[in-house]
Amino acid sequence: MTVNLEVADGVGTLRLDRPPMNALDIATQDRLRALAEEAAGRDDVRAVVLYGGEKVFAAGADIKEMQAMDHAAMVARSRALQDSFTAVARIPKPVVAAVTGYALGGGCELALCADIRIAGERAKLGQPEILLGLIPGAGGTQRLSRLVGPSRAKDLIFTGRQVRAEEALSIGLVDRVVPDTEVYEQAHAWAARLAAGPAMALRAAKESVDAGLETDIETGLAIERNWFAGLFATEDREIGMRSFVEEGPGKAKFR
Repeated sequence: MTVNLEVADGVGTLRLDRPPMNALDIATQDRLRALAEEAAGRDDVRAVVLYGGEKVFAAGADIKEMQAMDHAAMVARSRALQDSFTAVARIPKPVVAAVTGYALGGGCELALCADIRIAGERAKLGQPEILLGLIPGAGGTQRLSRLVGPSRAKDLIFTGRQVRAEEALSIGLVDRVVPDTEVYEQAHAWAARLAAGPAMALRAAKESVDAGLETDIETGLAIERNWFAGLFATEDREIGMRSFVEEGPGKAKFR
């Protein structure tokens, strides 16, 4: 299989496995969507790591496959392409991308679907589609500009240049840079810590932030207000508040 879902201790690792560069062909896109939806629905998956292996995250689309497609074929396929990535972005649980080596084109767009990105020191990220006479087609023009701002997004998209990990950190494209050998370990540790947290509150926080960014502040505040009040009906809220009163902050053990 070109993508696998491995679950341990509440953390689901969505691992790309299409050597040598994890090129994202149609079969891989469809498999990614199916496993993202599975991870979203499984109660034993409370946080997710996106990982491509020790050497490369994903070097982009399968160009040979795309070259054979004409306009009509891509019109028919482009929605499914975007939907496979959106399925990852909509996982209602914390998601971290563990970025090693290249994360280019579709690989960068996949990393953008995570809540945070932890990159190795030798990682390189970018949107080189312009060099093929194209633009990003799996969410790059939208998610990248929302993450780093329109000017920086346009610089990367217009030039197609690759950025090293330190520059990616400085512009907010990644959130942490660590030794290459520690990328997955640190990403898994981040996910495992949140996997032990209050699942419904984490979902509420993620959906409030993500949905709020797509609307005006008044609507965003209404989304937050509804989630905030709704959490008072959950067992996690009871556990958290009781633990705070009886034991102090940060000691609650959520179910």
